[in-house]
Amino acid sequence: MPSPSGRRILAIIAALTATLGAGPSPAFARPAAPAQLAPLGPEFLWGVAASGFQAEGDAPDSNWRRYVESGKTKDPYLNSVDFLARFRSDIALAADLGVRVYRIGIEWARLQPHAGVWDVDGFAFYDEVVDAIVAAGMRPMLTLDHWVYPGWAAERGGWRDERIVAAWLSNARRVVDRYADTDPLWVTFNEPTVYLVNELRHGGIDAAGLPVMAERIAQAHNEIYDYIHGVRPGAQVTSNAAFIPAVDDAISGPLLDRIAARLDYVGIDYYYGLSPSQLTVPDFDRLWTMPLQAEGIYYALDHYARRFPGKPLYIVENGIPTENGLPRPDGYTRADALRDTTYWLQRAVADGIPVIGYNYWSLTDNYEWGSYTPRFGLYTVDVLTDPTLTRTPTDAVEAYRAITGSGGVPANYLPTRAPVTCSLVDPPGSCTDPVTLPQ
Repeated sequence: MPSPSGRRILAIIAALTATLGAGPSPAFARPAAPAQLAPLGPEFLWGVAASGFQAEGDAPDSNWRRYVESGKTKDPYLNSVDFLARFRSDIALAADLGVRVYRIGIEWARLQPHAGVWDVDGFAFYDEVVDAIVAAGMRPMLTLDHWVYPGWAAERGGWRDERIVAAWLSNARRVVDRYADTDPLWVTFNEPTVYLVNELRHGGIDAAGLPVMAERIAQAHNEIYDYIHGVRPGAQVTSNAAFIPAVDDAISGPLLDRIAARLDYVGIDYYYGLSPSQLTVPDFDRLWTMPLQAEGIYYALDHYARRFPGKPLYIVENGIPTENGLPRPDGYTRADALRDTTYWLQRAVADGIPVIGYNYWSLTDNYEWGSYTPRFGLYTVDVLTDPTLTRTPTDAVEAYRAITGSGGVPANYLPTRAPVTCSLVDPPGSCTDPVTLPQ
């Protein structure tokens, strides 16, 4: 989950939008709201998500370790939530939720601490993690790059270095060879457009380097996609896109166009909504104050269903932030937000949108790219004041367990919050033909 600088992101969005433009949505008639909602079938993939750097602790030398140690973040890294030592109990918590997918990141920096040098212990750790996920009855979702690369690669210029694609592929092929037999869902790059923003924000690239990094990411994705399918022809591969309300096509579209032919499913991260009355500068350093619109996940899915006709869609990340686990200013609870979101997932499937899975972000609180204040976890962990790093369940644990057990919310469930009059998640269709609730 990203928490980048609001001013920087808005400047980039404005520049890209002015350059590329955003095409209008096609006219369509939205289906009427059903009185009763069907559950999602046993084939639907409920899951949880996490990333390596954010959760593992004992982080090796990397671009992000250096960003933290150079004072570019609010909080020190410490040991995060110590997934490195607690992965078995965390995986057991996920299995107890009834989920079928557990997403993790395979950290390049842990596997290759020096150029040309591979760490046997690093691979052994991920061997145990993947084996534990499979043994618990879940399918791994493996992310090859969640914004982190080794310190030696950073010294060579990171994504500015013309050798980066070859080095990245060398690591990725080893990971694929090692874990392809477990039939994971693959994510090549996490939120590549936000990856660009974060590298710009912290000095990994400059503005002139943005198109170069984007092109290299697309090249690496396309080449590892072909390699994965050579190893396992039936593999499922994506690069998950961070859905950006109102201007998603302008921001994510150019890179998605470069990799569209090599996506077996479309991974989507959806978090925040936007309405005309909320056209203020978002405070990305206070994520818990940003507006939530559960129905926006329907609009985001509908948007990508029209952009990629017939392609399966998967919500790779979705969640609700709080400030240090305190109640949100808007009064929305994690359990209610999860149930409301699930309602709109079921509505999307009922309307023929090909959604195959949903991951809640995240199983536990973690290091939110520079701060421990934003809390997304189903289980909360107070890293700064609790040396035991106890996993304390939130109200969403029981809510999610009930959802996975029943295939969704009850047939007569109605969201705790009605859809906004006009959402800008995917204009103009979400304003001219908005979703409604049954009367």
